[in-house]
Amino acid sequence: MTATAGWLTAFPIQPASAAVDALIEGWRELSARELPHFNHRTKEGALTKTLKIYVENHVAPRHGLLGMWSAESVIGDVDPATGERVEERRTDIVYGWNDATQGIQLVFEFKRLGRQKKHRDHYLRDQGLGRFVTGIYSRKQAVAAMVGVLLDPEPDVVPQIRDALKDTALGTTLRLIATAAGDPISKPSNLFPAADFDTEHTRDTALAPTHGSIRVSHFFFAFGYPTTTVKPKKVAAP
Repeated sequence: MTATAGWLTAFPIQPASAAVDALIEGWRELSARELPHFNHRTKEGALTKTLKIYVENHVAPRHGLLGMWSAESVIGDVDPATGERVEERRTDIVYGWNDATQGIQLVFEFKRLGRQKKHRDHYLRDQGLGRFVTGIYSRKQAVAAMVGVLLDPEPDVVPQIRDALKDTALGTTLRLIATAAGDPISKPSNLFPAADFDTEHTRDTALAPTHGSIRVSHFFFAFGYPTTTVKPKKVAAP
């Protein structure tokens, strides 16, 4: 990955970092204990809507964040010949910021993550990370974020995701750009200290920023209480 590339020097890292920090702070506060409407059983859409509202109302004002937050923001395109909406999608959380010379639309895509392979596939393929590669998420943006909501302990989930990205076929599908050392991920992140790792992907011209690739930072959020229930072993009848 080209960590010293010109685009990275020009990228407005301060407001992006402030948004990341606010989201993490909001998550820690909301997830510190099991709440009736915000817990490890809560559906993904409800988690992200609640988190966005909480951050916007309670966290961002503390830190003077001036950008705009949105949840389930509708993106897509319109066929000018028919007026039909095409490729319509909804992003989980977006932080938008701009000044007189530049701006960002930082998309956070959330996935609930357990240790099962089906969870890992959901995170990495078309319905997850792939949305920032061949999908329409973060069109023309240089940076995006994947957020895994951990339902099992981190050691049972995150290393397996890193290992899966070493698969040549998956790397080809995700158009991964290797680091100078030939690795599929950059760990630690070159963008955000709180991210576990970054990946970089080439995109089609219609979707890519001017330098042709998107950098995705991967975060993993845990609940502040145990979420894995160990089932008691069955005891044979005497």
